[in-house]
Amino acid sequence: MFNLANNLTLARILTIPFIVLLLYFPNKISCLIAMVIFILASLTDLFDGLLARRYNLVTSLGKFLDPLADKLLVVSVLIMLVHLGWLQAWIVILIIGREITVTGLRAIAADQGQVIAADRYGKLKTIIQVVALCPLILHYPWQGFDPNPLGMLLILAALALTLFSGGNYLYAFFQHNLSAGQGAEYR
Repeated sequence: MFNLANNLTLARILTIPFIVLLLYFPNKISCLIAMVIFILASLTDLFDGLLARRYNLVTSLGKFLDPLADKLLVVSVLIMLVHLGWLQAWIVILIIGREITVTGLRAIAADQGQVIAADRYGKLKTIIQVVALCPLILHYPWQGFDPNPLGMLLILAALALTLFSGGNYLYAFFQHNLSAGQGAEYR
């Protein structure tokens, strides 16, 4: 149960309080450290899945914790950015609303014996969100470079992809339910 892949996922979750604490007392250095920890935590998402598949370490716990860890990490940072006044709440509300909706769809599908796997848009959404959050976490200008306009542009792109991928999951879910019994699968 507590294999290397799951331990990486747990480590990602354990970084969240440190990132939140660093952002709670924002300054140039604490934001830089928070961004570095956020990047390292995000990278564990690549490695835990690779390790689990390559060394046959896939567990039910890992299947549950991995997407939870991703959501907790991203949502925690988004909430802190709203708290700091560095990001508009409506953006965060839409992103969190999408995550709750897709999680609910997955629960309903699982109850029906179906699996809604992450599709390429969902995976790309996570990558764009992580990339967008880095300049927003950094916040303070460095060497004359203000990371905020880049971060805002990227977070708006991430929002668009987040909503699109959520719509894609909704469409797949309802298509499957409309054609139930015809062997349709979520993909």
